[in-house]
Amino acid sequence: MLCLCLYVPVLGESQTEFEYFESKGLPAELKSIFRLSLFIPSQEFSTYRQWKQKIVKAGDKDLDGQLDFEEFVHYLQDHEKKLRLVFKSLDKKNDGRIDAQEIVQSLRDLGVKISEQQAEKILKSMDKNGTMTIDWNEWRDYHLLHPVENIPEIILYWKHSTIFDVGENLTVPDEFTVEERQTGMWWRHLVAGGGAGAVSRTCTAPLDRLKVLMQVHASRSNNMCIIGGFTQMIREGGPRSLWRGNGINVLKIAPESAIKFMAYEQIKRFIGTDQEMLRIHERLLAGSLAGAIAQSSIYPMEVLKTRMALRKTGQYSGMLDCAKNILSKEGMAAFYKGYIPNMLGIIPYAGIDLAVYETLKNAWLQRYAVNSADPGVFVLLACGTISSTCGQLASYPLALVRTRMQAQASVEGAPEVTMRGLFKHILKTEGAFGLYRGLAPNFMKVIPAVSISYVVYENLKMTLGVQSR
Repeated sequence: MLCLCLYVPVLGESQTEFEYFESKGLPAELKSIFRLSLFIPSQEFSTYRQWKQKIVKAGDKDLDGQLDFEEFVHYLQDHEKKLRLVFKSLDKKNDGRIDAQEIVQSLRDLGVKISEQQAEKILKSMDKNGTMTIDWNEWRDYHLLHPVENIPEIILYWKHSTIFDVGENLTVPDEFTVEERQTGMWWRHLVAGGGAGAVSRTCTAPLDRLKVLMQVHASRSNNMCIIGGFTQMIREGGPRSLWRGNGINVLKIAPESAIKFMAYEQIKRFIGTDQEMLRIHERLLAGSLAGAIAQSSIYPMEVLKTRMALRKTGQYSGMLDCAKNILSKEGMAAFYKGYIPNMLGIIPYAGIDLAVYETLKNAWLQRYAVNSADPGVFVLLACGTISSTCGQLASYPLALVRTRMQAQASVEGAPEVTMRGLFKHILKTEGAFGLYRGLAPNFMKVIPAVSISYVVYENLKMTLGVQSR
């Protein structure tokens, strides 16, 4: 039996002993050891409690709620590797030391702005010899007994594009930590995100189809409300008709996500940065270009999704029949109707979504991130919902014009119009309000879409063996 004990020295009192770890199955070389001791100042005892909870959660391999000595050693070795990666990412000068300017720069690259005085305050908490720089030993010794607050932890906890799917895959891709890339966890995150998006889109498909119908058919003379729209769909095609267009909407997740991720990584290399995190404007540029490449690649599927959502009962036997019908009657160019407003909509959507999310994230980190960068479920859901809503609101007129252009041939007697001509027609006949037809069901699906995708994402992560949040 080996026991690791903690002694907390309190001035004027005898030492207080706390039994910590026990183990019966020790390696042979450790059989002779009877007791190990760990001494920390009494003022750090509250930190010790947090540290204990953290490493028991991270290192408990047999899930018995206890951390034995072998698990403890394994945790320390694994944790030290993570700390080494973080130290290297912060050490911009590669001189084996971290100074205040490097901390300021690292956080600025992430989008978090702090003053040099704040950075010096961070240094003082770790600096043992008064040099106002931190070497590897000081960094390691501090973080082995303190909750980790670092850039990879922020990246880990604040993923946005991978987790939240509201039906429009126009957001800037998430970053992945060095460890996630080296261990192959990045593709598990993408698979989990894709599965979550499929479930989320399927659950909110009736609202999405209603949005498309209102975008195309609603007008001053044909005022379509939410209840009336659902009633009309069910009367025309039964309850199953509520999910028309959902199949192709789910199928396009995999190719679009894969192409966007690969394009994003290549554009990052083209930009030439060697930093773990791009600056905000670099992320927007790389993400927008990657989104444009992905959308260009799968855009025919977007047109098919709109046509399938608008089809009447018996009009097409399936997706392939719909594609053949479009090709034979309208030609290949029909698969790229609405392409220009779709491309133009990427920048306002991605830009505002990213800006709002980063603003909310930074505000939370500066005010509440005392012991961990983990914001918790409700904060993350709230930030994702608000940023997605703002992004959609900014780009919605372009999305409506895109949908009407995609649907032109499915509306009998509809003239062929350009993007500019369609904007003028809507403003002339319906006013500015006409550019926001279908906005209500679109916003109604944001909260359930974000919540469902998050829950499914977390469960799929556990299934795929991704480290839990």
